[in-house]
Amino acid sequence: MKSNKTHPKEYFDTKAFESAVTLLSREEDCCGNFSSFKCCTRKCFCISGIVLLGLATVASGVTLIMIFGIPPRPPDNRFCTAVQNLSGFLCDDRVTCVMPSEVCNGVQNCPSGADEDPQMCSDLPRNLPSRLIFQCGNPQFWIFIDRKCDYINDCGDCSDEIAPYADCPACGPGWWPCTPVLYKYCECIPQCLCQDGRQECFDWSDEYTCTRTACVE
Repeated sequence: MKSNKTHPKEYFDTKAFESAVTLLSREEDCCGNFSSFKCCTRKCFCISGIVLLGLATVASGVTLIMIFGIPPRPPDNRFCTAVQNLSGFLCDDRVTCVMPSEVCNGVQNCPSGADEDPQMCSDLPRNLPSRLIFQCGNPQFWIFIDRKCDYINDCGDCSDEIAPYADCPACGPGWWPCTPVLYKYCECIPQCLCQDGRQECFDWSDEYTCTRTACVE
């Protein structure tokens, strides 16, 4: 007995193939021309969006540079250890180590003049490595790090000499501990000011207890 089951014949739909080729061709033409902004498929639309976003980012960066200029970059690889184990500024010769307070002071201390570089010294302290500066208790003021704990009121509020901003040792040789009456000092006065007939300490210990020594320059 013959079966009534039919078997579909395999054939190639040339019209469907031509339609797919045409669609891909249009997509390729669209994506190949970004200026037209006529992408006809989702893929082309996404690519155009990414390109536009990139162009907008570049344009924003160029605009900021034109308005504010290129931000100066702090010197790299300038770390060295100066006297008293303090951080210093390493010159181009990689040998000379300049004290922080000798950087941008108008005097060339590096053989090449790197410590007086105009770009670096144009905006202090922002252009300096952070290890060379000390931020005072008042954020509007700063000093070079080697001026901290030198018994002198460099910040104006003694934050460079007393806690909690500075962890300084007790008065060293040649200094007398007391509460000074002079704004210049914080917790110590030079012993060369003792017994000079003038009050330097609130408790007068500079005149009655302290022993006068020679002043050290």
